[in-house]
Amino acid sequence: MAAMMDVGALTAFLEQEFPQVNADGVAYTVTGAGDGYATMRLEPTVRHLRPGGTVSGPTLFALADITAYVAILAQIGPVALAVTTNLNINFLRKPEIGPVDAKATLLKLGKRLAVVDIALTSGASGELVAQATATYSIPPN
Repeated sequence: MAAMMDVGALTAFLEQEFPQVNADGVAYTVTGAGDGYATMRLEPTVRHLRPGGTVSGPTLFALADITAYVAILAQIGPVALAVTTNLNINFLRKPEIGPVDAKATLLKLGKRLAVVDIALTSGASGELVAQATATYSIPPN
């Protein structure tokens, strides 16, 4: 099944429906979308960092959540009211200050629920820095 929304459509949707995501400059960017997956890149700014020279946990959580949402929308189209019902994240290693890439893969896409696996990797080294699993509720048509 071809994606119902491509990178351009997903980017425009996020800008329109969720302008707060990049309100103080573009940090989160949709980089790919296809059959059962989506990818994003975070270019962290000062607000995304924590003491100790790393990207903060809440920032990585947000990247995982947004990427899961984008992967679902790429398949079902622009459904603003699809919402996270659960997100579990495992922080595996300290990410370097720099870009963080996310790949969300749909594990299950049903009529009412979607389950997504999200891998977050350091843009510089390619090392896995966090892994998350998200469940989204999809509103009825």
